[in-house]
Amino acid sequence: MQQQPKLGRFEEIVLPHLDAAYNLARWLTRNDDDAQDVVQDAFLRAFRFFADFRGVNGRAWLLTIVRNTCYTWLQQHRAHDTETPFDEEIHTAESDISDPATLVLKGDDSRLLRQSLEELPVEFREVIALRDLEGFSYKEIANIANIPVGTVMSRLARARDRLKQSLCGRLGEKH
Repeated sequence: MQQQPKLGRFEEIVLPHLDAAYNLARWLTRNDDDAQDVVQDAFLRAFRFFADFRGVNGRAWLLTIVRNTCYTWLQQHRAHDTETPFDEEIHTAESDISDPATLVLKGDDSRLLRQSLEELPVEFREVIALRDLEGFSYKEIANIANIPVGTVMSRLARARDRLKQSLCGRLGEKH
């Protein structure tokens, strides 16, 4: 009879965040079917360890599990996706072009944004998804990703720069 209260509490705290879990998994895996598989595995893990949940933020707790499940899945299925080559030009380029969201709004073309986001290395897609799409704070992202806040800020800045460059290139090709 212990299972029923646990299930009810799990449904109350975790299930409302199914969409956010899927969105994060989708951005990290870049594939709908793979994201569904990862989310299913993550929810099973979350349920299995739900008795250990002591926090108040079920969303951050669940997305931490989804993130870890994604990285495990990527290492098993696509090890090359977890590697980020260092490109001096990309990582240090300064640009006076407006931010990526403004560029997309000007062109009114979300397809360009999706393509550019999907080309980013996984750790950059991760911080963009958590910050700009899910609205987590830098501190929450640091906790979810188990990295320092400074690393979150650095990755986010580099991700936005790379996204900006990609979008500018795509918009230049389009016109």
